[in-house]
Amino acid sequence: MRRFLSTRTFAFPWFRADGTPSESSPLIPKVSGNGSAYTKQARPCVRYSLTDHFLKYVLFLSNLMFTILGLVVLGLGMWGLISKESFAQEKISSIGTDPMLVLVSLGVVLTALCLLGSVGALRENCVLLKVFSAVVLVLLGAQVLVAILSYTTQDQIRGYLRSGMLTAMARYQDDLDLRFIVDEIQTNLQCCGADDYRDWEINIYYNCSAPGVLACGVPATCCVDPLENGTVWNSQCGVGAQKLDEFTAQTVIFLGGCLGGISRWIEQHQGLIGTIGIVVLGVQILTLFITTRLLESIQWHKALYNTVK
Repeated sequence: MRRFLSTRTFAFPWFRADGTPSESSPLIPKVSGNGSAYTKQARPCVRYSLTDHFLKYVLFLSNLMFTILGLVVLGLGMWGLISKESFAQEKISSIGTDPMLVLVSLGVVLTALCLLGSVGALRENCVLLKVFSAVVLVLLGAQVLVAILSYTTQDQIRGYLRSGMLTAMARYQDDLDLRFIVDEIQTNLQCCGADDYRDWEINIYYNCSAPGVLACGVPATCCVDPLENGTVWNSQCGVGAQKLDEFTAQTVIFLGGCLGGISRWIEQHQGLIGTIGIVVLGVQILTLFITTRLLESIQWHKALYNTVK
């Protein structure tokens, strides 16, 4: 580390030099005729303690790791947008609902924030460390606020989820990422549509007035058994399912909507979700503590250095 931190030592009596002037000692300044002595003070050695070294490099390495992670997330998001030609003139209007935009935003925030922390810790830059700790504190408060609002406004959140699910279903064939997300939700939660399987009428291809073979059908991920003979994926297993009554349809497809499935999944995994939330908040609080401790140490030793130089 640099010069700003000192190691305080206790001078034992037997190590103290005799301060009595002696003519035989060449290190004692000679008194001139006018009674003035010419002395030259040595600049004190200023060093970091072992704890300060540990905090500095823990903060630097952890932020460097998350900076690399942020760059990877940002790269994946940009690759997804470019590969789907989301910036094309005919698609730019719907880019706001593209799932890849979430990865891009997360990558930008994570990279910029962690880069501040890593450079600030490595260079012992108080300004960068203050900005880093302030942003982490704001994000920490925002997460707590979101958690409180999520608990108190569950009905509104359910409405937002329903709107998002219906939007994804409407663009099922047009966006591969949305299609992947919907398929994963329906397969893992064994559900179909937002409220029930008839919600798929919102899609122009599965609408009963559509001219194609998919009319009045549902995707294969809604099927109870989409595999023929246990090996071959039958992509047409949901054709005509919307025309069936519920008693007949339940032998072919899942009748329940995915919003109910998501609610049940959250209730069943409340402990896991709470544990993850506590760990994430704990890591951020620990980061704030380390940054504050390092800032205090740097500022104290800078002040010490300025007073003695």
